[in-house]
Amino acid sequence: MFGLSNPARFMAFTRPLTPWLWGAAGVLLACGAWLSFTAPADYQQGDTVRIMFVHVPAASIGLMAYAALGAASFFALVFRHPLADAAARAAALPGAAYTALALVTGSLWGQPMWGTWWVWDARLTSVLVLFLFYLGYMALRASIDDEARAARAAAVLGLVGLINLPIVKFSVDWWNTLHQPASLLRAGGSSLAPPYLQALLVMMAAYGVLFLALWLTAIRTEVRRRRVQSMRARRALEA
Repeated sequence: MFGLSNPARFMAFTRPLTPWLWGAAGVLLACGAWLSFTAPADYQQGDTVRIMFVHVPAASIGLMAYAALGAASFFALVFRHPLADAAARAAALPGAAYTALALVTGSLWGQPMWGTWWVWDARLTSVLVLFLFYLGYMALRASIDDEARAARAAAVLGLVGLINLPIVKFSVDWWNTLHQPASLLRAGGSSLAPPYLQALLVMMAAYGVLFLALWLTAIRTEVRRRRVQSMRARRALEA
């Protein structure tokens, strides 16, 4: 797998893989949507429980995407590897989109359950901070003209943001919050009824595969962009 750190090998390996990921994501999303709409209404929450099938996967993948961004930032900063930097940069936009979707659906779910669109709850606040880290990472890269300096500065910010991930994950355990505790991954097994668990797992798989498809496509696009930029620089020197 370490051979894939070579951009040429990476491009060759992911060329046939990417279309399959897009296809698998489409199939899983269709199956997950069908399971989500055919699951029975909850006896307390009614049909609003279906927001869970969008909210929970979006929040989970938003966290995983930032973990990928942070890991890639580490390799880019320590080993100065261009493909790692491309991977970090490519993870930012889809990760931010997933996190934004989690915030929006969380508000839509919270309003009928809590009677308000937003509270400065530990979980909600830490997810908002995660979203701001994504925005800060992208803004920092865009604000520096020199790509090498922008990559180093953004990598440092990406690593700093990793501190927030355990806070997001364990906030409901460390503090008394309105947000419900974990119901999927917890000691003693899931607390969800089988119809909800099945739909949620399929949707999480769909969101995960979709992120991989988006991420690989974005990395491939970034590699091509850098190749074109390098070719133009060489031509400018030869002219």
